[in-house]
Amino acid sequence: MSLFTSFDISASGLTAQRYRMDVIAENIANANTTRTKDGTPYRRKVVVFEEKQAQASFDALLKNVSNRYTGEGVKVTQVVEDRWTQMNMVYDPSHPDADENGYVIYPNVNTVTEMTNLIDSSRAYEANATAFEASKNIASRGLQLAST
Repeated sequence: MSLFTSFDISASGLTAQRYRMDVIAENIANANTTRTKDGTPYRRKVVVFEEKQAQASFDALLKNVSNRYTGEGVKVTQVVEDRWTQMNMVYDPSHPDADENGYVIYPNVNTVTEMTNLIDSSRAYEANATAFEASKNIASRGLQLAST
């Protein structure tokens, strides 16, 4: 693994966590959205990460086999709608989206869960930024030693 690979890995983590924070912010912003473009309540979105594989060149494959190292960072593979958490039913007969029984279907967004996920994502972002900075310092120190 080269020094520049560590930059790429940290950068991929930074990008993925920033995107996750954007999706979490979207969830929080739509916590009370009872009607979207298609007329249904907003559904919470979840980001799915996957290990980013090295490029499939012969050289990269040979290095992976000899080093037993396969990871090259992380990537966002998809953003899925949360269909496993129930929507919130609230009795409010005066609401324009209330059904015939007076219940309104609110999004399945729990603000406490979203804030917890935001803290988790923020900490992961900070960890990647720290790793990037450490790699940068190592490279800088190596250049200083080489120039003396």
